[in-house]
Amino acid sequence: MEIWGRVRVVGLEPVGQFGRAPLGSRAGAGESVITAGPCSEPFASGPRSDFRAEVTQKKREALLGGEDAVEHSEEHRLLMAWNDAENARQRARREERIRKEEEERKKQKLQAAENKAKLTEAFLKEKEKEVLQLQEEAKKFITPENLDARIEECLDNPRNYNFAIDKEGRIVRRTVLS
Repeated sequence: MEIWGRVRVVGLEPVGQFGRAPLGSRAGAGESVITAGPCSEPFASGPRSDFRAEVTQKKREALLGGEDAVEHSEEHRLLMAWNDAENARQRARREERIRKEEEERKKQKLQAAENKAKLTEAFLKEKEKEVLQLQEEAKKFITPENLDARIEECLDNPRNYNFAIDKEGRIVRRTVLS
């Protein structure tokens, strides 16, 4: 944000040659151009007020003398010592927190690895169980080697699937034709 208000003197000589102002200027012959431009600082003051502030500060320091300076330097030294101690305390707390977080991460990583191993082991046991079950079922499959034996077995033990079951759950082999 720029604040307009600081007056800037562009030239002390008459503007333009032969009494003519430069393009865009409203100054006539023999006039100086004074423009208001943006200030680089929000409350910028001129060099004169800066000088006054500096002189006032030096007078104040001279009146207070060396006692105040010694007192301020002692207070500054004490505050710096307190600040260093506080920084050391905070550093120790931070290092302790980081160490605990690292231990917690290691525990979580170890727990995750154990859980994954348990899941893998359970998965393998389940698959082994399925394989054993399929091997048991495979013994009942009809293969070219046992085809003749299975045919003989079916012929020796005929099965009749032509029956019905009534509402009470009894098997009815013959029904009355209507």
